[in-house]
Amino acid sequence: MNSLAGKNILIVMPKNQFQEKELFGLHTVLGKAGARLITLSPSGQEALGRNKTRYTPDGMMVDWDKQPGIMEKYHAVLVVGGKGAPKSLWNDPILPQILTDHYRAERVVGAIGLGVGVLARAALLFGETAGPEDDRLGKELDAAGVDRLEEPVLAQGNIITGRDGECVELFARAVQNALSNL
Repeated sequence: MNSLAGKNILIVMPKNQFQEKELFGLHTVLGKAGARLITLSPSGQEALGRNKTRYTPDGMMVDWDKQPGIMEKYHAVLVVGGKGAPKSLWNDPILPQILTDHYRAERVVGAIGLGVGVLARAALLFGETAGPEDDRLGKELDAAGVDRLEEPVLAQGNIITGRDGECVELFARAVQNALSNL
């Protein structure tokens, strides 16, 4: 297993109705590998997951570059989904800028579940993606000229997408592998 000691990872979650398997799965796998995880949401306030689990992020997404101990760009920026992603993340004005900035800096960017819609809106998907079968996401992918594959995880260079919470461990391992090449 690759060690992620010294790697800073930003995880962005919806302000409510986040997908617990995705968020907690990333925390488990990447945290155990030694990464420093910063979780932010649009509001920075306690959020209620799809299964009624409460989680308080480390802060607001607008303060992504003001987190203690983060002196440069994150090594990875990951977006989790859930029913709240289309409502609170897809139209967010800041998140596409964060993702594009990190992509251009050759950092890892990724999304899982309905978080994939953010990558589509930020024009960071090329040709194919993994993602859930969802009508709203399908429309976003069509508008971006991207095909959704049945694959659980797809890694294209430094862009990683995952279908849903059932494949979160594979998604996290793909992120871990990509980070080991940085």
